[in-house]
Amino acid sequence: MWASVFHAASTPKRGIRSLSLSDADAQSIETKLALSRRRRDLREKRHLTQTKAASLLKTSQSRLARMEAGDPSVSLDLLVRGLFALGATWKELAKAV
Repeated sequence: MWASVFHAASTPKRGIRSLSLSDADAQSIETKLALSRRRRDLREKRHLTQTKAASLLKTSQSRLARMEAGDPSVSLDLLVRGLFALGATWKELAKAV
């Protein structure tokens, strides 16, 4: 179920507001998607491949790809640690959400 929710939430035409979710669930999903986008943007800004960024985080390239795609199986903790591994500051983290 959550995979379809994340897919719908990340689809521009539908968006998260078109889903029947509680405010807390919607905000949680929006937060994870925002952090996923920020993580990808930061990696690209630093001119890192997914493989190189994955090694900094001590994870696999496929797991990193799922992080950047907003996969619901990726924990909020992993997204935050991924941002910090790329050198993000608390201020950048707060700005992302």
